[in-house]
Amino acid sequence: MKLTQAIILSAAILAGHACLAQEVKEDFKPSILNQPGQEYPQVNSQGYVRFHIKAPTADSVRVSLGLGGRGGTLLTKGDDGFFTGTTEGPMDEGFHYYHLTIDGGVFNDPGTLNFYGSTRWESGVEIPAHDKEFYALKDVPHGNVQQILFPSKSTGSQRRAFVYTPPGYEKDKSKKYPVLYLQHGWGEDETAWSNQGHANLIMDNLIAEGKIKPFIIVMTYGMTNQLKWGHLKEFKIDTFQTVLTDELIPYVDSHFNTIADQSHRAMAGLSMGGMETHAITLNRPDVFSYYALLSGGIYTPEELQGKAKPKLIFISCGSKENPDKINQAADTLKQAGYNVVSYVSENTAHEFLTWRRSLYQLAPLLFR
Repeated sequence: MKLTQAIILSAAILAGHACLAQEVKEDFKPSILNQPGQEYPQVNSQGYVRFHIKAPTADSVRVSLGLGGRGGTLLTKGDDGFFTGTTEGPMDEGFHYYHLTIDGGVFNDPGTLNFYGSTRWESGVEIPAHDKEFYALKDVPHGNVQQILFPSKSTGSQRRAFVYTPPGYEKDKSKKYPVLYLQHGWGEDETAWSNQGHANLIMDNLIAEGKIKPFIIVMTYGMTNQLKWGHLKEFKIDTFQTVLTDELIPYVDSHFNTIADQSHRAMAGLSMGGMETHAITLNRPDVFSYYALLSGGIYTPEELQGKAKPKLIFISCGSKENPDKINQAADTLKQAGYNVVSYVSENTAHEFLTWRRSLYQLAPLLFR
């Protein structure tokens, strides 16, 4: 038995090295997230990423993007003052944050656009996904994403949110819509779901295909970033819950054409936004009828017992996360009589392609 295990382990290690050592195709093209006119970073058809950074006086340049646990990608300096290098292996499909470490200092790549994540503006690169059409920018009617500023007496401030309204919203002021309150993860803010997640494009395409009933999406800052990574369990929901349920929702209902009741209101969140969704929906089941946790934990029958029964519970994650836990939780909830849907995104981890796919699966289930 031990010999068999050793053979299997050796085969796995050799397979892993073979995967890392595969011939890299020289069909690199600029990332679609590059600044106008910038050639690097580049991505090839296998998902490798190549960098080319000008730093003539630097001694060392490392890119945080790379295979897990390997410290990113160390670039090599050329005689022309450019540091060049390619990731050791292919990256998962979809969006990835990264930054540069140049002689110990942290900088963004001037070649690409910036996205708010990890409590700072980070560089971003996109590995084209085989199913990217569902969030692609297409020649279809488009909704509108607008910034709103709403008063918050509880925090003594003006706060910001972004609101997606579906195509045709402005033309028919008599029509009213359900609302999804959609939360970002730790380190991100209210820009994440539009910029990194393409929530508006996902909605536009689903509406154009007749797959969903149009609804409004509201995205606001979840007040998550005061805590450092590793201390997220210390987060207290009370302040944000007050802002969301007592201030933002009434503001949205009074300024937009919403169906302002519990049965036409949903809350969802990715990662820590899922933790917020979990807490708020349990604390205020009178506010929401649809609950969705995207890589954000699970519900149990015990914590839902005695509360208003949601119309839908949706839980999801990537196949590289903990899919067994998600599926088992869904089975348990179904046995307890809840309407539950679980979804696992294939070949993704705790990353935006998981959450884009999750929203794509969730949206048609809402407000039916």
